Amino acid sequence: MAQTRVVDSPYYRINPSGRVPYLVRDDGVGLEDSALICRYLDHVDGRPAFDPPAGDAGWRARRLGALAGSLMDGLSVWLRELRRPEHERSPALLQHEAARARRMTDLWEAEIDDPLMRGALNLPQITLACALGLEARNPDFEWRPGCPTLRNWFDVVAARPSFAATVPPIGR
Repeated sequence: MAQTRVVDSPYYRINPSGRVPYLVRDDGVGLEDSALICRYLDHVDGRPAFDPPAGDAGWRARRLGALAGSLMDGLSVWLRELRRPEHERSPALLQHEAARARRMTDLWEAEIDDPLMRGALNLPQITLACALGLEARNPDFEWRPGCPTLRNWFDVVAARPSFAATVPPIGR
């Protein structure tokens, strides 16, 4: 497991920035950033399935992807702060990220019926599902009660065999 907040972590020899995820290609080139890694893997077989559509639908897909990424980013900051020793945590940061998560899940409750979020699996859907799945690691991230439409959408995506098979163990 990558140790990303440890002085002289062996992981820094693989990825100097220490960010996760990080993919090392067969040619030794490293790729950092979830969206970049997904796009690279999607193109490996020469038949990409996740490229955004053309025209207005493409801009909608990029917008939804950015919204999902924003939720993921804030939840990641919140989770990292919770993993710090309690006496080092910033209450202001925790409150800020909790409020951001509430605003973003409220926004997603209104956005989730977009046809791009209901059609064939795509990167915005994957990103959003991964973000919402962080509820398993952060008991204070309680988005389900106020978001019944989003909850129903997530439950369908989370039941996909590929999603269920890749849920990491709690506590990692």
